[in-house]
Amino acid sequence: MDKLRAQKLHDEILQKVTEYYQLTHKAAQEAPFEPGESRVPYAGRVFDEKEMCNLVDSSLEFWLTYGRYSREFEKKLADYLQVRFALLVNSGSSANLLAFSALTSPLLKERQIKRGDEVITVACGFPTTIAPIVQYGAVPVFVDVEAGSANIKTDMLEQAYSAKTKAVMIAHTLGNPFNIKEVKAFCSQHGLWLVEDNCDALGSKYDGKFTGTWGDIGTSSFYPPHHMTMGEGGAVYTSDPLLKKIMLSLRDWGRDCWCESGVDNTCGCRFTKQFGSLPVGYDHKYVYSHFGYNLKISDMQAAIGCAQLEKFPGFVEQRKKNFQYLYEGLKDLPELRFFEKYPESDPSWFGFLITLTKKANFSRNDLAKHLEEKKIQTRNLFAGNILKHPCFETMREGVDYRVAGSLENTDNIMNNAFWIGLYPGMTREKLDYMISTIREFIQ
Repeated sequence: MDKLRAQKLHDEILQKVTEYYQLTHKAAQEAPFEPGESRVPYAGRVFDEKEMCNLVDSSLEFWLTYGRYSREFEKKLADYLQVRFALLVNSGSSANLLAFSALTSPLLKERQIKRGDEVITVACGFPTTIAPIVQYGAVPVFVDVEAGSANIKTDMLEQAYSAKTKAVMIAHTLGNPFNIKEVKAFCSQHGLWLVEDNCDALGSKYDGKFTGTWGDIGTSSFYPPHHMTMGEGGAVYTSDPLLKKIMLSLRDWGRDCWCESGVDNTCGCRFTKQFGSLPVGYDHKYVYSHFGYNLKISDMQAAIGCAQLEKFPGFVEQRKKNFQYLYEGLKDLPELRFFEKYPESDPSWFGFLITLTKKANFSRNDLAKHLEEKKIQTRNLFAGNILKHPCFETMREGVDYRVAGSLENTDNIMNNAFWIGLYPGMTREKLDYMISTIREFIQ
């Protein structure tokens, strides 16, 4: 009888959550747009009662840490991407940390990245693609990006290569896939690891295959502005069993055991083996094969993610439509240059990048400030050129990092580019308002 009463109460609570959503969040989402008064965000959450009901359902279960929703999400994300393994973590930054740290594992033998080894990357992007390289003691080697795609200039890869090069770790800029075929061929030729920072590109495809799945490891972020959200959260994915084993260890404190929290002796060797120089039979749950972290996510966050993942294909299609609508509305302006993609690419766009041309008689900040005054949010392309930031002031070129060639296009993006939003919650009225506001400023 108690179980029946508890289930009835559980169902009533979720019904109330649905009613609450209808009265509060849905009403706010459907509020009429008032040009110049309503805010046009560069990104935002798109959700309904399903996310809220999943969240409350998980909270009532009160497991809190990694659990059933986490397992469900990992399986469904791996199935969606058509890879063998996906592991949830607590942020996209942690995903990049975990992906790079996996390549430093001694289990990789001669392919292990060691301190002083080099990793090719770009300076134009988000700092957490680079931070794990620097923090470990490896040497990032920076190459320029293309002016049109804002992605790595693949013709600079050979110039960046040296006998110390062990990996390439780069992002797909704002959902626009980099030239994966050329990067992949370069990595294969030299026996290099490829880590795809896919945090801004989940759902993008190159030559019919999802970005993040071409390399050895892909990473995603589920922070609210991203393609889907859990609030905080991220993921790593791979089809390599050894890399999966290493990342699972590093994510869960560096332990050697793979038993889930609250489960004992799934490994079958809890008190029977010797590891390192520990006593025979030392509890396997407390044997550490790596210097790891606790990067797990809460099951409540994963519960939100499960509902988001059901909507995700629709999110991707709406991003594509919004990008095309903005492009059609602005493409004739000679003062502005827009994203260029490869013929093989099918981007799941994260943002709409705008770069000023030499025909512009105004600055990037002039236009950005005008848009902000009109309640339209803008964002620079993240760090612009990370080498210009205070975090690089104490680093020594040629020792702590290298630059291959010039960073001319990177600096141009730093000085003359910004982006506006196209997330799935963007209405036609907001898109039209952004187009008209930009056109009025220029004309």
